[in-house]
Amino acid sequence: MFEKAYDIIVVGGGHAGAEAAAAAANMGSKTLLITMNLQTIGQMSCNPAMGGIAKGQIVREIDALGGYSGIITDHSAIQFKMLNKSKGPAMWSPRTQNDRMRFAEEWRLALEGTPNVDFYQEMVSGLLVEGTRVVGVRTSLGIDVRAKAVVLTNGTFLNGLIHIGEKQFGGGRAGEKAATGITEQLVDFGFDSGRMKTGTPPRVDGRSLDYTKMIPQPGDTNPEKFSYLETSVLKAQRDCHMTHTSATVHELLREGFDRSPMFNGRIKSIGPRYCPSIEDKINRFADKDSHQIFVEPEGWHTVEVYVNGFSTSLPEDVQYKALKSVKGFEKVKFFRPGYAIEYDYFPPTQLRHTLETKLVENLYFAGQINGTTGYEEAASQGLMSGINAHLKINEKDPFVLRRDEAYIGVLIDDLITKGTEEPYRMFTSRAEYRTLLRQDNADLRLTPKSHEIGLAREERLKRMEEKRRKSDVFVKFFRDTSVLPEDINPILESVSSSPVKQSDKMFKVFSRPKVTMDHMMQLEKVSSFVSEKDLDREVMEQAEIQVKYAGYIEKEKNNADKLQRLENIKIPADFDYSKLKSLSFEAREKLSAIRPVTISQASRISGVSPSDISVLLVFMGR
Repeated sequence: MFEKAYDIIVVGGGHAGAEAAAAAANMGSKTLLITMNLQTIGQMSCNPAMGGIAKGQIVREIDALGGYSGIITDHSAIQFKMLNKSKGPAMWSPRTQNDRMRFAEEWRLALEGTPNVDFYQEMVSGLLVEGTRVVGVRTSLGIDVRAKAVVLTNGTFLNGLIHIGEKQFGGGRAGEKAATGITEQLVDFGFDSGRMKTGTPPRVDGRSLDYTKMIPQPGDTNPEKFSYLETSVLKAQRDCHMTHTSATVHELLREGFDRSPMFNGRIKSIGPRYCPSIEDKINRFADKDSHQIFVEPEGWHTVEVYVNGFSTSLPEDVQYKALKSVKGFEKVKFFRPGYAIEYDYFPPTQLRHTLETKLVENLYFAGQINGTTGYEEAASQGLMSGINAHLKINEKDPFVLRRDEAYIGVLIDDLITKGTEEPYRMFTSRAEYRTLLRQDNADLRLTPKSHEIGLAREERLKRMEEKRRKSDVFVKFFRDTSVLPEDINPILESVSSSPVKQSDKMFKVFSRPKVTMDHMMQLEKVSSFVSEKDLDREVMEQAEIQVKYAGYIEKEKNNADKLQRLENIKIPADFDYSKLKSLSFEAREKLSAIRPVTISQASRISGVSPSDISVLLVFMGR
C-alpha cells in the first residue's frame, strides 16, 4: 500500500499537520499525511476566524516563510479587520472572518496540489522506534509505515474526552473519535504528559436571530489581506454582530452550576486563561452583570452562526434557556450545544528549539500536543517542525528563529524554556521586540531566510526585494527633500501642530505625531513622486512606519544586538550543572532538565535568577 519508506510522516491533518506536510514536501521530502478523517483537513474546530492580536502577525510570518495559512485565509475570507489601528504599528493585527467550509476545502486542494504529499486515512496508534530513533508509525489496523522522521500534530485527539453537563464521552472533536495508544507509549519512553481543557460555544441557526437588536460589526472600509502574494482583496464583506449577556442570563446559567463538569470535579485539567467559558467568566468576574457576545457567520451562504463569547460545557438545557435570554436570541434554534474537551499534552520543555523531542531522535511535536491554543500558534509550529524535520534528515543545519526575528521565535522559545501549565496563547506583550516584529514587515524579516533554506520561492523573494527597494527609495526621498513653510504650514495647522518658520526636510516634518501619509500626499512633490515611482499602499505604509518610528526601531535593534551576545555563548550539551554549588538548587534542577543551548536561553528559564547567570558566565570565563 505504501512506498518502502517516506522521508517524513505527519500525523494529524489540522492546522499544524497541514503546514508541516506542506513545508516538508515543498522542500523536497516525500511526505505522508495520515489523519483519521480526510474530510476534516484544515478544519476550523472552533471559531471561523484567523489572526487577531499577535496571531495576525504569526499568520503573516507563516506566509513570509512560504507557508500556506495566509493564502488559504485570503481565499476563504468573508470579512477583514486591522485591529488596534488607533495604536502604534507594533500593535496593528490583521484578522479575518472566514467561510469554514471553504477554508477546509482550500486546504485540502492546496495539499493535493502539492507534489510529494501522499494521504492516508486511519488512526495512528503507535510509533516505531529503534534504539532512541523513531523509524515510522503503526496504524490501528496494524500497518507499519516507515519514515526517516515523524511529526505528531494530534491536536485535542489524544485520549480526548468531551463534556456536556453530566454527560461525557470519548472524542477528539464533536462527531469524531479520540486517538488512543500514543500517549501511553510515549510515557513508557519516559515522556511527561498532562491534561488540558478547551471549549467551544453553541452553533445556532442565524435565521432564528433578530439582528435588529444587535450592534453591527462591519469589516474595514478598505480591507487588506494576509498573504504577500497576489491573492485578491475582498470586494464584499459579511457583517458580524455584537450583543451582551445580562444579570438574568447569568442567573439562569448559575442554576446549572451544580451540574457543571467545571464545578463538580469532573473536569480536573486547566483551560485557556484568555478564552474562558461563560460559566468561568461569571464565576471569576461576579461583579460584572454583562459580557460581550460576538455573533459570527460561518460562511458566505450557510445560516450557521458561531456564538463567540459563550463557550460552555453546561447541560444543553441550561445553555438553551440562558441563550434565549440574550438580546436578539429570544427565538434561537440550536444546531449543536457547546462542550468542553479534555486531552493529553506533553510539556514542551521536553523539546529542542527545532521542536524535535530530546528523548526520541527525529520525532517532532507541533500544535496543541505542546500545550498551545489557537490555529495560528499550531500552524506556525507545524511549519517549523516540517522545515526542521526535512533539514535534519538531510544533515543540514537547523532552522531556529530568535525572539528578535519573529513572533514564531518568541512562541517556541517561551514553550521550550518556560514550558506551560495552561493553554498557551500568543500576545504582543510576550514579545520584547514587538516594534521590530510588526505585521507589515514579516516578509522583509523572514522571506530571505526561508529562501536560503529552500522553502520560500523565487517569486516571494523578488516581490520582497522590490518592496524593500521602493520603500528605501521613498524614505530617502523624505530625507533628501525639503518643504517650504507656505506649503506645509496649512497642513500642520489643520492637525494643531506648530508651524515651521523656514524650509525643512520632509523627514523631520513627517516624523511629527499627528502628520500622516495622507497629509504628506497633499504636497505636490510627494504625490508626483508616488505616481512617478508607481508606489502602492503597502510600500507607502512601510515607508511611513520607517520615518515615524525610526528612533524606536533603532533603539530596539540596539537592545536586541546587546542580548544577542549572550546568545552567542554556547553551553556544552553535556554540561554538569550539579558541580556548580554556587547555583541555586532550583536553577540546577531547571537547567539540568531543560538543557539550554545558550546563556541567553538559560536566562529566560523560570527560576533561573540573574545571579545564577553570573555564576555560569564566570565559570565560562566571561
